[in-house]
Amino acid sequence: MKKRVVSIELLRVIAMMMVVMLHYLGKGEILPALTGEVKLNGFVAWTIEALSIVAVNVYMLISGYFLVNTHFKVSRLIELVCQVLFYSILVELVLIATGIVSIEVITFNRILELIFPLQMEHYWFITAYIIMYLFSPILSTAVHHMEQKQLRNTIIGLLIFFAVSKSFLPVQLAIDNKGYDGIWFICVFLVAAYIRLYGIPWLAKGKKSGVFCYIAGVLGILTLTFLVRAVYLKTGSLDHFIQTAFHYNHVLNLLAAVGLFYAFLNMDLSTEGKLAKAVYKVAPYSLGVYLLHEQIDVRYLWPHWLGASSEGNVIMLIARCLLAVFIVYVVGTLVDALRNVLFKWVSKLLRRVLQKA
Repeated sequence: MKKRVVSIELLRVIAMMMVVMLHYLGKGEILPALTGEVKLNGFVAWTIEALSIVAVNVYMLISGYFLVNTHFKVSRLIELVCQVLFYSILVELVLIATGIVSIEVITFNRILELIFPLQMEHYWFITAYIIMYLFSPILSTAVHHMEQKQLRNTIIGLLIFFAVSKSFLPVQLAIDNKGYDGIWFICVFLVAAYIRLYGIPWLAKGKKSGVFCYIAGVLGILTLTFLVRAVYLKTGSLDHFIQTAFHYNHVLNLLAAVGLFYAFLNMDLSTEGKLAKAVYKVAPYSLGVYLLHEQIDVRYLWPHWLGASSEGNVIMLIARCLLAVFIVYVVGTLVDALRNVLFKWVSKLLRRVLQKA
């Protein structure tokens, strides 16, 4: 085991916690509209959003960093699809059986969303991830056969086309999907591959450089957002541009994500301590946390089950957010651990049946 694996697995856990935080703030209706009045609690909520918005890019940087030097596995793809189906279908059956969701929600379109979650974007992240994963062997081969300059120029070209243009042009571009697609994940994969193969010298100096880059990106996101908001409040224009810095394919978001990734990459954590053991046990279930709390009929329920509210003082707001993330992560981890045990049992049973056949 490399020493830095612990730090990256820890980052994987933190990134998923950030994802839960984003969903709690957004689906819990805690974030105030930036086109209206924003009080102290609202500003704090948007600050937490800015600190967490790098989560998806960070998660993809982790995936790309390791995938670029690994072989494509059909078994991994099948396992992932089965894991997604477990949550999309089984959780729905539990919700209906317990009366939390009415049987009336099961329309033809909903059945399609449950049975074909990838094609119907039940989980947009998984759909985009699998597209990237299917391309990963081609991308990895290309990356390893390209010169550093070629790879760097390719990444620069892609970022200019998909990120830089939308970040600085105050218009809605037809090609812009805000980073919610496989194309953007492929761009991030290539950035991660470049980091793995060649590194970024000024960020590789130490974790302080990464932390600085992350903080600078987050402050940039907040500053740009509230500057555009000020323009909107004064002129009534650019309302569609206010939240652009919070898009996954914005240069500030990617900058902050790369900074945070490097901050953890440069950590030197022991592989033998209690922290390492805990991280190794918890990290593999991170995706299950996402699949459970983002199940199509759960995603808008759980924030309100946990009392999502922007009322009270700032300390209470932060405490509610952190407690909600902790509860969701613990429950999600336990459920996915049980799912893993079930999958192993079914796998052993199938092997025995095939051996006897």
